Amino acid sequence: MTAFDPAVMVTAFLAGLLGSGHCFGMCGGIAAGLGAISPAGRLSDSRSVNFAPAFQFNSGRLLSYALLGLLAGGVFGTLGDWTALGRWLRLLTALLILAVGLRFLVNWRGTGFIERGGAALWKRILPWAVRASKRRDWMGRLFLGLCWGLLPCGLVYTILLTAASTGSLLGGAVTMLSFGAGTLPAMLGLTLAAPALASMLQDKTVRRIVGFALVILAVWTLFMIWNSMQGSAHSLSH
Repeated sequence: MTAFDPAVMVTAFLAGLLGSGHCFGMCGGIAAGLGAISPAGRLSDSRSVNFAPAFQFNSGRLLSYALLGLLAGGVFGTLGDWTALGRWLRLLTALLILAVGLRFLVNWRGTGFIERGGAALWKRILPWAVRASKRRDWMGRLFLGLCWGLLPCGLVYTILLTAASTGSLLGGAVTMLSFGAGTLPAMLGLTLAAPALASMLQDKTVRRIVGFALVILAVWTLFMIWNSMQGSAHSLSH
């Protein structure tokens, strides 16, 4: 596995894209609220005006993801021979993506312990997020996005394991940016169509489709890991 394994980047992007409903539940309210506030602090019906605050908030959110990936990949890269350990992390990632998929399919909350584990960190960050939310300028929205990237979210923490598996600073950052890019269509879409998206993502059929897609992604990831292990075994035999 290399720091820029295409399978890793694709997995991260698809997890963000398919898991956007999960992101909506965690931070959709704040994203929709920011999208409705003009730079002057007044509600606006202009889509061009509404887009800027949401873009600033999400830029901070993606920057936060990139910094987390940078840290995870860098720390894991210091462990020496991270290739074999990286596969185990990717295996764990696949299982957790499967768990998130089952949450959509059958409302199984097996990943709840991950989010509860991050609650202590979020309690320390929350006062800063509240302070940033009171500002009506681009710096406030950017900083709020930085804080929101640390929200205890099982899907974010899951992909962070994939970022760590790259074993490199840049690889970890790009992996988390790929995940963030996958979440952007839904998160930026909240700016213009928050009620419609909220209704759609609460629909049982839509949630089952999303859950099924995440289960398929988990199976695909497991297949890629198995294929990689088979390739390594074949090389060793020669």
